[in-house]
This record gives sequence, C-alpha cells and structure tokens, in this order.
Amino acid sequence: MVPIFELEDVSLSYELAGGARNVLRNISFTVSDGEILTFCGASGTGKTSLLRIMAGLTRQTGGTANFRGAPIDGPANDVAIVFQDYSNALLQWRTVGRNVALGIERTLKGTELKDRVMDALRLVGLEKNVNDYPWQLSGGMQQRVQIARALALKPSVLLMDEPFAALDAMTKASLQDELLNIRDKTGANIVFITHDIEEAVYLGDRVAVLRGTPSTVEQLFDIALPKPRNQITTRELPEFLALRHQIHDAIGGHS
Repeated sequence: MVPIFELEDVSLSYELAGGARNVLRNISFTVSDGEILTFCGASGTGKTSLLRIMAGLTRQTGGTANFRGAPIDGPANDVAIVFQDYSNALLQWRTVGRNVALGIERTLKGTELKDRVMDALRLVGLEKNVNDYPWQLSGGMQQRVQIARALALKPSVLLMDEPFAALDAMTKASLQDELLNIRDKTGANIVFITHDIEEAVYLGDRVAVLRGTPSTVEQLFDIALPKPRNQITTRELPEFLALRHQIHDAIGGHS
C-alpha cells in the first residue's frame, strides 16, 4: 500500500545575508493510512518547517517529499492544517458558523453548506455556538472552532502544529480525547507536532523525535498502548512511563 506521506532524505536550508541556515537534514519517514504520527522535539528543531513541507507551503531544498505517491508541489485539497494560534486564525467579526464555512463557502451553497458546517461543529461539540463570535468563547472553544473549520473540508489528513500548546492542562486533556474521538469517527490521518512528550505518547501510534541543528529524525518509537486511551489509567501504565523516559532521553533531556 502506498504511504500517505513518504519523505526521503529531506533537507531544508535558507539563504541569509550571513550565509545559509540549515534547518532540516536527511529527514526520512512515512505516514501510514489510519495512524497518528506525532513529532516531538525541543524548540528550534524545525518541527513547523517540516509540517509546512508536508502541507505544500514550503519546498524542501533536498530529498523527496511525496503525498500518496506523487511529489508534493503545493497544498492538496484533502489536507487541512490546524495552527497553534487560534485567536489569529479565526476571523473575529465572523460568527462561529461563518468561520467554519470559510474554506467551503465558494463551492457549497444553501442547505448543503449549512449541513456541512453543522456536521463539523457537532464533531467538536459546538453546534449550539454556531451564532456566537470567537471573542465570546474561551480559548479551548476557539481552538475547537479552528478544528471544525478544518473538518468541514472533509480532509483525509489533518496536519496539526502544536494546536493545544497555549491551553490550560484540563482543556488540553479534553481536546486530546476529543481529537482521538474525531479520528475514530472520521478516519482522518493525523500528523501532530508538539514539544510535550506526554502529549506525543498519549496521542500517537508512533512518535518521531526531532533533534539537532540542523534537525534530523533521531528515533522513531512505536506506541503500543491499549485503546481507547484514558487520561488517568493510560498515563499510569508502566509502558507509558517507560516511553516518556525513553523519548526524553532521545530528545536530549537531562534528569
């Protein structure tokens, strides 16, 4: 079966006034159908740059990057991105419903558009907030709106760039579980960027550790934890704790 994504020896560098800045070096991995692949690494390890290559927003300077067997040469119609900064990603003068409709209102009209918007809002539990404005919502609810907007596109892939990093611990845990439920309901493949080791383990089917400057894939971990995951019992499992320590060491952490 052809992988959803296949990157081989991908490198990225920028030409600056003082010389080239090397960001990524010889990055190789695949994303299989039906999995959540999480990327974990310290700040400055090129996680967002890598996601932009996968999204077709940045072109690599070396190696090959394929989506469903074809070279990535721009954004794909069935790939949606969710960013960390939900407040700037949403249009504050548009209602929740009109924010969710933003990516589909040119192609869908009338009842079909309304149904698609409401279906997406139901997936994130915000169907009753369709007429509210983003500024009336909590941070967690605003991030749900951004996720709903991505889901309204009916993507086969969600690329998520530290989407829960700015949220409090309880809201983050709630959205982690919601994301797993969405994956189960929609079948979407998910690539999730985070600097939170526990989040990477809790969500992922595999965890890829990025390390170094320029960054490379230091190690890939298979996450064979029982499903469905649970915020209390999963995190108490000896296997979870062992993976947390192994990934911490792979990133280069110190006790």
